[in-house]
Amino acid sequence: MEAATDVLLVTANVGSLFDNVGEIQNEWLQELYKTFRCYKPQFIALHFQEVGGKDYMFNMGHAEDFFRSIESSAEMKDFDRVSIYVDNRFQAEESFTALGSMYFIHKTLKDVYQYDFNVKDFKAVSGQNKHVGSLDEVPTVEKEKFPKHFWPDFKWSRKGFMRTRWLIHNQGLDLVNVHLFHDASNLIACKSSPSVYSANRKNALRHIINRISDHRYTPLPFFLFGDFNFRLDTLSLVQHLSTSADVQTVMKDSSNEVERIICEEKDNDHKVLLHIEEKLFAYLHQAVFREDDGKALLKYDKEAAAFQEVVREENITFPPSYPYSEEHAKPTQYMNTRCPAWCDRILMSLSAKECIHTGDDGEQKVVYNTVGSNVCMGDHKPVFLFFALKSNR
Repeated sequence: MEAATDVLLVTANVGSLFDNVGEIQNEWLQELYKTFRCYKPQFIALHFQEVGGKDYMFNMGHAEDFFRSIESSAEMKDFDRVSIYVDNRFQAEESFTALGSMYFIHKTLKDVYQYDFNVKDFKAVSGQNKHVGSLDEVPTVEKEKFPKHFWPDFKWSRKGFMRTRWLIHNQGLDLVNVHLFHDASNLIACKSSPSVYSANRKNALRHIINRISDHRYTPLPFFLFGDFNFRLDTLSLVQHLSTSADVQTVMKDSSNEVERIICEEKDNDHKVLLHIEEKLFAYLHQAVFREDDGKALLKYDKEAAAFQEVVREENITFPPSYPYSEEHAKPTQYMNTRCPAWCDRILMSLSAKECIHTGDDGEQKVVYNTVGSNVCMGDHKPVFLFFALKSNR
């Protein structure tokens, strides 16, 4: 039987790199390369979201430099085949997703093919294949922006998915770059359990799974990795955090809308324990999100569980991946903008889980972790999955 292939999947919301051009990028890249050196993968898949950042019209040129710097890095010199897809055509509002995907194949890995969705067949990968633009006419990638009617009550934003399909030692795989909807308001997220935002994400993820499993193409094992924007069940968490507090709800003048929620400790000089506004989530004891990698809060992380009949995830043993401080000197501190959550994830179909190689000791040697845990990486810590992929000979 042929040896298994060492695979590294990485997802990173890189908006901060472009909103703070030049401040974070060099150390960010060094942490990424450190991960490459540590695990020595033969196949690397990098999935990026929010390419160009919030001000993408201005920053898209910087984004091209970012991709070029990875592609031309000395760290990548032994990867002799590359496929790159960057959706940077922001003028095309109906289809723009700001997703970018990069795939690197090591010179020692000989048996790799990529799918052409037009001719419905695999073709050998050779050389450098770089596609920048709307990607609509590129046959080796399938890209969709979520339709506007999915959430008529919310601003239509650059969210969607992008799929490529691979054959590695005769094992077929779909690799899907995903960006789902965020919580626009902490106050609305607190209103119900699950929140309206959680319901939107559930619809979007169901749509992706249906699209990549339909019969336009033969369904294959798949890995979904990206910024799912999964959040903790905010209402349940807030109720838990404020059990011994006095809760005050402040309404906006002359309206029925909540302006802020303030939870004060009943003793301790009525110190403010938790203060929530639309874009403020300030909790006095922030360390709870980092202690023991936030394990005590995993019970409020419920969004992936709704799909357990079709997807699996390795055990999470790292702190919430968002929203970290963008200040260089505070690499492990969360911003007080949102409740910390495991937004950045790598999910796999049940059949993909079966494709992970098991060693002679019966163990699957899998690593699921963040990149740059003690370095400022922007508001999202990249998340990676390293594993050995079975040959299908």
